[in-house]
Amino acid sequence: MATALTALTGVRHPIVQTGMGWVAGPRLVSAAAQAGALGILASATMTTGQLRAAIGEVRSRTDRPFGVNLRADAGDAADRVGILVAEKVRVASFALAPSRELIARLKDAGVVVICSVGARRHAEKVAAWGADAVIVQGGEGGGHTGSVATTVLLPQVVDAVDIPVIAAGGFFDGRGLVAALAYGAAGIAMGTRFLLTSDSTVPPAVQARYLAAQAADITVTRKVDGLPHRMLRSELVEALERSGRVAALLTAVRHAASFRKLSGLSWAQMVRDGLAMRHGKELTWSQVLLAANTPMLLKASMVDGRTDLGVMASGQVAGVIEDLPSCAELVERLMAEAREALAALPH
Repeated sequence: MATALTALTGVRHPIVQTGMGWVAGPRLVSAAAQAGALGILASATMTTGQLRAAIGEVRSRTDRPFGVNLRADAGDAADRVGILVAEKVRVASFALAPSRELIARLKDAGVVVICSVGARRHAEKVAAWGADAVIVQGGEGGGHTGSVATTVLLPQVVDAVDIPVIAAGGFFDGRGLVAALAYGAAGIAMGTRFLLTSDSTVPPAVQARYLAAQAADITVTRKVDGLPHRMLRSELVEALERSGRVAALLTAVRHAASFRKLSGLSWAQMVRDGLAMRHGKELTWSQVLLAANTPMLLKASMVDGRTDLGVMASGQVAGVIEDLPSCAELVERLMAEAREALAALPH
């Protein structure tokens, strides 16, 4: 199925596996790429040395195109861009808008730049700066998210920009791909659906929590870091939402103390990181501490299997996913469903 996305990136199918922190490592990315999708390596939780090694590991597993997700606001973003250029990575993706200079540097080196956006004005901005494509995530998507549904946001962005638009938020099967194409998208991006595959390194106990979840078990809360964050309800989320300011601060301090030992950060470093992650928002001190160690809260679940202590970011589609196919099985099934859906349309 050829679209503007497959032409731009060189992949076989118009499907993107998103760059989820602690989840989208070399094993999942290479499996998604080998299946014909665009696998995106999550690098925000890696050192630059680990990033180089991860790129090398993906290359040892597949010769298909893949991408790397970068934090545009990272202090070493320019160094990481240099790694992508040197390693001739096909795609650079960003959750926050990169500067014009970073986009230009990547494009001059032949790297495709894809930016994730949650509003039409953000898509217009990065398109004007030279981005090659945008991923548009509606409110159904997992992690930090907005309030506008994909079915409303996607056509707005498609009509506003003249670069390929990739739809995210609420996609898990071939019918969704056909619907996105009908809206004018060039493909779909999926996170939770790829998290729930046999190629994912997420611990079985955590995957079981996702598979058992109903739609009502997936919530949006600001209690973790002050920003709207879609995730599975858990003991941590319930405790934070029940807590007043003093109790929330005590809970945050207790969790921060645990994760400080794991991360090796000082209290001062954690507070500085939390303040830097506010993005202009008014946060309580508990949210500042939790914002600083949100990556460790994610690691607790996605790596260590602690469903009681960790954050389990999730799209609403977790409520309808019931199996753990391999990436190859998932992509093959999704494309077969898409062909069936297209064939069933009246002519």
